[in-house]
Order: sequence, then C-alpha cells, then structure tokens
Amino acid sequence: MSEADILSADAPLDLRLSDEELEAHREHITSFIADTVEAAGAEGAVIGLSGGIDSTLTAFLAVEALGKENVHGLVMPSVANAEDMMSDAEGVAQQLEIAYDVVEIQPIAEAFFDVFPEAADDRMAAGNVYVRTRGVLNYFVANHENRIVLGTGNRAEAMTGYFTKYGDQAVDCNPIGNLYKQQVRQLAAHVGVPEDLVMQTPSAEMWSGQTDEAELGLTYDVLDAILALHVDGPLTKSVTSRHLGVTAEQIDRVVELVERSEHKRSMPPAPDALSL
Repeated sequence: MSEADILSADAPLDLRLSDEELEAHREHITSFIADTVEAAGAEGAVIGLSGGIDSTLTAFLAVEALGKENVHGLVMPSVANAEDMMSDAEGVAQQLEIAYDVVEIQPIAEAFFDVFPEAADDRMAAGNVYVRTRGVLNYFVANHENRIVLGTGNRAEAMTGYFTKYGDQAVDCNPIGNLYKQQVRQLAAHVGVPEDLVMQTPSAEMWSGQTDEAELGLTYDVLDAILALHVDGPLTKSVTSRHLGVTAEQIDRVVELVERSEHKRSMPPAPDALSL
C-alpha cells in the first residue's frame, strides 16, 4: 500500500517516519523483544491476538525477533467480538505460521457475572472482565511454557490510559509502546502487514459495536497530534490549537485523559515511609 494512505485526509499533523527511521525502529524493537526474553531466561513469548493492528504488528515483530517456533498466539473471543476480527486474528497466526489456540472466554466471564449479577449489566465493568480474563489466560499459558507476555499497547493508548488496568496492560513489556498510532500503521505496512488490517477501524471490543475513537471522543490522528505537540511536546494550548487547527476543547479532553489516567502508569501507591 502507498505510504500516503497511512495519513488520513484531515490529519492535523504528519508523524510519519522516514524509511531510515522505520528500519531503525524495526531493528530497535526486535532487539528489545529478543533481549527481554533472554534477560528473563524465557523460551519465547505469548501474545493475545485480537485481529487489530497493534497486536498484529507486535506479532510480526515478535516472529522476526524470536522465530515463529518461539511465539504462541492466543485468540480469545467473547460475545462482544465481531466474527471477522477473530477470523483476522487466526489469519495472522496462520500467515506467520505460529502455534495458536482459540479459547472461548464467554463461559469464564459468565462465571463472574453469576457470582455478582448486579454488576453484569454494567457495560464498563463487564467489558473489563473480558479484558482481564484474557490477561489471566496469557499468563497461565506463559507460566506453563516459560515464556513472557508481550503487550500490544501503543503510545497514544499508554498516555491517555486507554487500556484496562491489570488487563491488556498486565504484560511483561510493550514493544510498540513508544509509537503513536499513525506510526504503528506505517510500521505495520512497512513490515508487510496486509492493507486491510493496517487500515482497520480500531476497537477494544469490550462490548458489541465499540470503537476506540468513539469512546475517546477523538480520532487517533487528532489524539496523536495533540500528544506529540502539547503533552509530549513544548507547545502551549493556544499555539497547539492554532498550529493544528484543533479546538481548545479537544486539547482539554486529551489533557484530562492523560491526567486522570496517571494511576494506570504508576505502581499502586503506599503511604510515605515514617521515620520513627
């Protein structure tokens, strides 16, 4: 696919990398994966495959780093998952020729709902049960096979807390955690991920019909741009607004997401130590 296709027509900022930078990131990430596995004394990696671009790119890079025989994929559908996404997840495993298992998590989630039925209709609470169940299964398999668990989160998700605490970020490392979503798409295309997966609508699939951008209230291109220039970068709110052509309300939304999710990026707090 064309590099130009990665950038949406209304993207306020071009964060695409040069070919040289893409290769540098590719080498850096694959080395990071290999070094992390070696440092842990592990025999490979487990990765949850969703059919989305983040897990797909991570799987491609893991195979490059470790070899297909050392990567184990888990496809973990529930009633919230679209069938085509799960088919895409299996297709990725088959294309990469890695071992994979399909584990239906609905019966596991239903056990939680039966134990505490008053929360079962809470869409967010129930959605997080699905995500945390997948995290438990990732580690169950990884512990048994002496592997590490690879996370699939990107920089935009990490900065805004768009992940489930002790769920999809219950992992040993995040290989693509320093890439904005726009750069994830670009690197995925660069390493040969099929075009339909590169440009797929992002969804955590915590409930039927859910999309990331609808829940965030922003497109990833706008989110990336505000993070890069205002939160990670030096520009003030007013300069960012003028430079990107975004509203003050959009900037405030991103800042709020970052500030409210600080606890997700930190170890659980304890009281300060007393000097007695």
